[in-house]
Order: sequence, then structure tokens, then C-alpha cells
Amino acid sequence: MATIAALYVQTDGVYSGLPGIDLWDEVRDARTYAGPHPVVAHPPCQRWCRLAPVNLARYGQAIGDDAGCFTAALASVRRWGGVLEHPAYSRAWLAHHIPWPGEAGGWQRDADGGWCCYVEQISYGHQARKPTWLYAVGVDLPELRWGRGSDPAAWIGTSQARNRAALGVRGIAQLGGRASSETPLEFRDLLISIAATAQRQAVAA
Repeated sequence: MATIAALYVQTDGVYSGLPGIDLWDEVRDARTYAGPHPVVAHPPCQRWCRLAPVNLARYGQAIGDDAGCFTAALASVRRWGGVLEHPAYSRAWLAHHIPWPGEAGGWQRDADGGWCCYVEQISYGHQARKPTWLYAVGVDLPELRWGRGSDPAAWIGTSQARNRAALGVRGIAQLGGRASSETPLEFRDLLISIAATAQRQAVAA
């Protein structure tokens, strides 16, 4: 199997120790990645996600101020091929002029030759729905498990009472920290398999 560069991942996370994976953690700094392998990119989302306004109010973290991580990840996917993962409704999509994919499923093309889609990670083993947007370039586009997944066993958010009310259920667990951000193994393998089909072409310099 071709080598895949896993960008913005944890040192001891789900990509660690896998054969054929060139791991780029925080210390290695994925912003400096210069090829030549296709990539699976997980740029940090705290400054872009739906909770970004909460992070701004609580911690003074400016929306979109991620030290260039998303911009660099997008450039790597467009240059070397592969797939980028971010939370659904990420403000990074608007900032980088990527069209919002519909929740019903299917791949949607952008003006730069990339393809984006909506999936829920609960369909691939996560406890929560974890709505996710993918952006892929230079790869074979597989059929995925489109649409809304099954009822979740957990919820990701800042207010357990509000999230329970929103789901209309009781006793649902609330995830935080690493449990909320970690990629399920089946979803990890899916992203690697997509990146592995990359045609080694420079889509953008």
C-alpha cells in the first residue's frame, strides 16, 4: 500500500503505529508538510466549529485563528491528493469558499476540483452522531453511509441539559475531551482507503 501522511493527528492516537502511515503530530507540525505522499488531514477545529463563539467568549480564542492549520491542510490535500476531515458546518468552508454539502448525501464538486460531502461518524462506530464534512481531491470517490445515522449513545456539547432536551431523551452521556474528538477505527480506515487511491498529480501548486 502507498504511504499516507496523516496530518494533525495525536502522537499516540488511532494512526500511531500503523504500517504505511507517515504520522505528523503537533511536535512535527503538519503545516510544514511538503509531500510527496497523499494525505489524510484532521486540522484542529476549535476555532472553526459551531462552538467557536463559545470558545471566543470563554477563552478569548478568535474564530478562525488557528495559526494557518486549516489553510495548510487544504493546500496539502489539493497539492498531493487525499482527504480532509472537519466538523459539519465548519466556518472554514465559508472562509475558503468551499460549497456546503447537503445532509442527504453524495459528493459535491467545488470550483477548485475538489469534492465534499456530509457523513455522520456514528455510522462508522462513534458514540455520538458527530456530523462531519469531508473534502477530497485526486481520489476515487466511494459511496458512503449517507444521511443521518442511528440514535446516538452520547452527545458532544457544552450543556448536558440543553443537549438532552434537544435530543428528546434522558440519560444520554455527554462526551468531552479526547473521547469526543477521536476518530473511530472504521472511519480512520475509510479515510486511509480514500487517500490511498490518490492519483499522484499536483492539482494545485
